[in-house]
Amino acid sequence: MQKYLTLRDGRKILLNTPEEDAQITAAAMSDPDAQPLTDEEWALVLPTVRRGRPPSEVKRPMVSMRLDPDLVAHLRASGKGWQTKLNAAVRTLVEQGRL
Repeated sequence: MQKYLTLRDGRKILLNTPEEDAQITAAAMSDPDAQPLTDEEWALVLPTVRRGRPPSEVKRPMVSMRLDPDLVAHLRASGKGWQTKLNAAVRTLVEQGRL
């Protein structure tokens, strides 16, 4: 039975079977120029690996506020990054002295 990994957007990724994994590992082990890292080498590397978004230079405080439902719907309909767009719009108003 084939196993799949389902992503948040609904796409499915076919996972390797144990047999395929064994073949891939055997091929990697037979290539002297492409040796996989040992567990000891990974232990040295992992503490330096940082996953996710890089830390921001400017820490923005979390703010909770109440907005009209139609305004929130309009902002969210503008797509990803709507909070960043809202931040830019408020900044523009402040810089223009209108807020």
